[in-house]
Amino acid sequence: MCGILAVHGLDKPANDRARFIACSKKQRHRGPDWSGCYVGQKSILVHERLAIVGVDTGAQPLYSDDGKIILAVNGEIYNHLALRATLGPDTKFKTHSDCEVIIPLYRKHDKNLCDLLDGMFSFVLLDESVSPPRVIAARDPIGITTLYQGWSSKRPGAVFFSSELKTLVDECDKIISFPPGHVYDSRDDSTTRYYQPSWWNGDSEGPDGTIPTNPPDLTLIRETLEAAVRKRLMSEVPYGVLLSGGLDSSLIAAIAARETEKVAQAQHELRKRKLQEIISGPSTPTGQLLKEEANLAAWPQLHSFSIGLENSPDLLAARKAAHFLGTVHHEYVFTVQEGLDALPEVIYHLETYDVTTVRASTPMYLLSRKIKAMGVKMVLSGEGSDEIFGGYLYFHAAPDAASFHQECVRRVKNLHTADCLRANKSTMAWGLEARVPFLDKAFLEVAMNIDPKAKMFSKGSQQEVDEDNCPKMEKYILRKAFDCSPDGKPYLPRSILWRQKEQFSDGVGYSWIDGMKEHAAQVVSDEAFAKRAERWSVDTPDTKEAYLIRDIFEGLFPSEAAASTAVRYALASFYDTFIHIKQYRWIPRGDWGCDSDPSGRSVSIHNAAYSTD
Repeated sequence: MCGILAVHGLDKPANDRARFIACSKKQRHRGPDWSGCYVGQKSILVHERLAIVGVDTGAQPLYSDDGKIILAVNGEIYNHLALRATLGPDTKFKTHSDCEVIIPLYRKHDKNLCDLLDGMFSFVLLDESVSPPRVIAARDPIGITTLYQGWSSKRPGAVFFSSELKTLVDECDKIISFPPGHVYDSRDDSTTRYYQPSWWNGDSEGPDGTIPTNPPDLTLIRETLEAAVRKRLMSEVPYGVLLSGGLDSSLIAAIAARETEKVAQAQHELRKRKLQEIISGPSTPTGQLLKEEANLAAWPQLHSFSIGLENSPDLLAARKAAHFLGTVHHEYVFTVQEGLDALPEVIYHLETYDVTTVRASTPMYLLSRKIKAMGVKMVLSGEGSDEIFGGYLYFHAAPDAASFHQECVRRVKNLHTADCLRANKSTMAWGLEARVPFLDKAFLEVAMNIDPKAKMFSKGSQQEVDEDNCPKMEKYILRKAFDCSPDGKPYLPRSILWRQKEQFSDGVGYSWIDGMKEHAAQVVSDEAFAKRAERWSVDTPDTKEAYLIRDIFEGLFPSEAAASTAVRYALASFYDTFIHIKQYRWIPRGDWGCDSDPSGRSVSIHNAAYSTD
């Protein structure tokens, strides 16, 4: 991934070149490898590059052959080779970049190209072959990548786009989070939804709402998730996996380890044949022979990374999973104080004051720095599974299958406000790219169309077991899909495959959340907290922890425009557009009788029984 900044509708863009390059520099952490800038008739496009695919030739902005179409992209297009094949032999490409395919697709399909893309992306495309010049901008279906849109009363008629809020706050007095699955067109100043999967209206309680009835196909679930991981291993740089030891990250690691093993085996066979050819051929210099022997001995292994407080649940579980999978495992132990010290940096990069997101992002932010220092530029992560399968513990209280499904759809639609935002910005703060296989379009189509009755679960004395004595716990069908393997080799140890759900901010060590609460109680006075509604009449903090985080956010981003982007947006499907309905925070359903504290431990059924063996 990278960082993009685009401004369209300027009177004299050449005069603003230095200004907007300086604005884009605020997000250079997203693209430390190179910077590019294009100044057009009415537009400026600035790009900060993180090179993952097409490392040597993929500098951006990208240009069409005639130089009339200019493109800046943040993201990865996994099906770029298949898309190139559809364009025919007459279509010529300048680079090996996966993103360049967007230009000929635009010429062939106009803005309808968006639904053809399989990947995570935000892009701005400038077409200067038409008069007036045209801009289209789009964001991936779920909002894995970040994108903001802004306007300035000092520059009437201009529209701004950027990967991060911080580049716009000094320029715009109105900023929104650009809606996922939508495309903007300057030709008519419209923003329309292009992503319309079959499950999209499942959160509606009206006549448009649909509750799926498909029984779970465990083989299809397994094979579709394996394909999602496989395509995300597209990389020309070192990569790894984030491994918390929970079900989701462990499954992704297990699949990635198998795929890496296949690639390593293929490379090993090629090297072995090459060495045999050298030995049986004419005389070969000793140095070359030793080099080829060293290549043969090398066996690529998957690297895994975990973080937690000393002896935390996640560290212990991740250690066990890594040992089973044979990954080269790296763990980082942090302290509560280190986490507290990092809070201002974390909030600066997150650009939100949502408590749950800040809690979970802090250890992820610290770990990402360690990973990047090792030379790794891309990691796989397990975000999205809990939303898709209703894996959070509070889902056990769903009153019926319809409510369960509606909540799943609602959670998936709002992932861009929480887990996707966290995964993107916590890692990109250090120029590390996180890819999320669970949010693959094909996998979503399978998993979101499963009868919610098969996803429902109970806990404690009410929990059932199946014929194999497997507990019908949260994410049962996902666990069951990987409980056996066609090759007879288990994907994971049973203690990991059937481990109870932990929120990431809990799993890194319960003292982390407790430490945040204690720190906030010390630094936020009772007098200040009592007057919180006078200071913030909108989105008023309801705890001292929330007050502290909001206070730090306001110090970093004091404008009302910045604060408005942190207020949660929900999708009104009957309007087919994003409107400001209400605060959307990551909290359990109060109307299901659940505690409003998003910590997994606040759910009464939580059982923190862990084994250290």
